[in-house]
Amino acid sequence: QVQLTESGGGLVQAGGSLRLSCVASRSIYTINAMGWYRQAPGKQRELVAAFASGSSTNIADSVKGRFTISRDNAKNTVYLQMNSLKPEDTAVYYCHARFLFDNYWGQGTQVTVSS
Repeated sequence: QVQLTESGGGLVQAGGSLRLSCVASRSIYTINAMGWYRQAPGKQRELVAAFASGSSTNIADSVKGRFTISRDNAKNTVYLQMNSLKPEDTAVYYCHARFLFDNYWGQGTQVTVSS
């Protein structure tokens, strides 16, 4: 079992930055995969950024060059650094983890970008 707790969302103006944090209840060394998804009103949940095999990252085209995913193994935490935010980035952001054969989701954190 894995519990995921997100934080760092909020209201920012376009061009601003936020850093989201996702704290896992167990060592992320043991977690098969972790990443960030988001869901905007009226839209499907979509992948934003995730760690892929070989420690590489998978970043959505819409956020490439602006968002960066990183991790701190000692803190069991995955981060999403979001720069140059746009109103289109407004969504609920969810941390995701895959452990063994199960998928886990955080409760979500709201990011609102005003124009």
